[in-house]
Amino acid sequence: MLTLITYPPAFGQPSASPFCVKAMYLLNHSGQKWQRQDTPDPRNWPKGKLPALWIKDEIIGDSDNIRTWLEQNGAEFDGSLSDLDRATSRAFIRMAEEHLYFHIMLDRWGDDTVWPIVRDTYFASIPSLPRRIITRGLRRTVLKGMQTQGLGRLTATERLARVEPDLQAITHRLWQGPFLFGSTPTAADASVAPMLAAMAATPGETALSQRVKNDEILSAYVTRTSEAFG
Repeated sequence: MLTLITYPPAFGQPSASPFCVKAMYLLNHSGQKWQRQDTPDPRNWPKGKLPALWIKDEIIGDSDNIRTWLEQNGAEFDGSLSDLDRATSRAFIRMAEEHLYFHIMLDRWGDDTVWPIVRDTYFASIPSLPRRIITRGLRRTVLKGMQTQGLGRLTATERLARVEPDLQAITHRLWQGPFLFGSTPTAADASVAPMLAAMAATPGETALSQRVKNDEILSAYVTRTSEAFG
């Protein structure tokens, strides 16, 4: 049986990481038998990241690599899509994973009112006093990385304006059907819906979490996708 190494549940989501939720959705859709193994510490897994898929003596890191392995072993996530839709699907996946994700990071790591909740959830296994000391430097490193990436240089208002066209693009696709590419979920839904869910689930009331949570179309899509992928 396959074993998915994943971050534990958090904030009402199956995992603290939308990439881990993506891997769960793909595994469910693939028909493969699998189990989960939770860990808060990614350092011993490929590239120091999660999710990772343990297959006998092989460990596959990164949700994209997990998708590739599943497809090589019989899974078909985009079978009904045309070449044009497959290209658009790839663009939506990249939008979600290389842009939306970093807005989630800044909401969770950069907001001073949200960070204490996130810190005490992500690092609950560390005693309180050393937790504060250890995570102070870690948070500084993450936010420095976001400065380099660019979004960390924007105000919360500027970030909301930056992400709004992405949310509108998703909404426009959903006017055409229950999922991004029609009546059945595809790989794009396995990436996009967990990102939206993570945005809405961020503790506290950030402008971004409220924007997604109060949007009936996006909220219904998140629920529908979760139910479809099990």
